[in-house]
Amino acid sequence: MSAWEVILATLTSEFSDLSDIEQATRVTLRLVLAAFLGGILGYEREHQGKAAGVRTHMLVCLGAALFVLAPDQGGAMDDAMSRVIQGVVAGVGFLCAGTIIKSGSLAEVRGLTTAAGIWLTAAIGVAIGLGHEATALLATILALFILHLLPLILGKDDKKDSKADEG
Repeated sequence: MSAWEVILATLTSEFSDLSDIEQATRVTLRLVLAAFLGGILGYEREHQGKAAGVRTHMLVCLGAALFVLAPDQGGAMDDAMSRVIQGVVAGVGFLCAGTIIKSGSLAEVRGLTTAAGIWLTAAIGVAIGLGHEATALLATILALFILHLLPLILGKDDKKDSKADEG
């Protein structure tokens, strides 16, 4: 076997995780949907003038989906998937903590809603990565209602309100 044949065989082996069209379609759908749904939530936050916008939410949702999709493809058992999900939740929690800004008083805490939105976006990504696309879509719709319509119903302007429950 020549060196080029070894290189070609190695490359083929390394890129064999999407070995059939069904698997490639499934992975593509899940990753694109994660980026799309994350982008929708990020657009809402960006439209409200928040620092964590479209790209942040897209990356969080896509990353969370990939973190559970890759081990699932590798045949991870339930206990291993549980640990992966726990790691995603903890890691995103750390990221969310960075979006919360506290001033001198409790009434001057900002970023809680954005942090909660990032956390939810990761959960949506996990759901998509596990193949629960309809659940993820429903959660996204509910999140949009909470983030965009609920303040209108309650008579609050999220762009001006800096109370502890807004962000």
